Amino acid sequence: MAVIGYARVNSVDQNLDRQIEAIGEVDRLFVDKSSGKDAQRPQLDALRAYVREGSNDVVKVKNVDRFARSTQDLLTLLQEFTAKGVSVEFIDTPALSTSTSSGKFMLTVLAAVAKFERELIRERQREGIALAKAHGKYARGPKLSPKQIQEAHRLVDEGVPKTRVAARLGVSRWTLADALANRGIYSQNPYLRN
Repeated sequence: MAVIGYARVNSVDQNLDRQIEAIGEVDRLFVDKSSGKDAQRPQLDALRAYVREGSNDVVKVKNVDRFARSTQDLLTLLQEFTAKGVSVEFIDTPALSTSTSSGKFMLTVLAAVAKFERELIRERQREGIALAKAHGKYARGPKLSPKQIQEAHRLVDEGVPKTRVAARLGVSRWTLADALANRGIYSQNPYLRN
């Protein structure tokens, strides 16, 4: 059995000391420096590969929000670890051990509350943007210039995959699709070709 720690901070300059001290002595520590929204958490992936099936390893994390990005993410991770026989302990909430049914229930509830709070923040943000738009104080311009859109059309016509074109231009696939189809904000530009 190994005791493994996991810590995560949102940026390179944030301090990990508080989390590491709370986790305590471990056989191995994995640390990610990325936003919780970021799907790329290489050290969490390394931790998932490191824990051994049937080993009764214990993963220690300071709190739930350092571990998972969403309710679904949390439940997926916990199911994966539980299937391997690995338990997860959250230091700030010791009653949330994945080895008990009450702990599993409490984790689900807490994760749902965290997701609910994030949704409330997003809702407030959408309301604020709508209000600003109504008062003429919020205007987002197109991310691609007409010249970039013409370049995108040329590349697509040459057979370059749209995903690669979007990456080259530094925009999402959806933004590129809107620009190429003259949808959304791009429909307002009379100089763009259809």
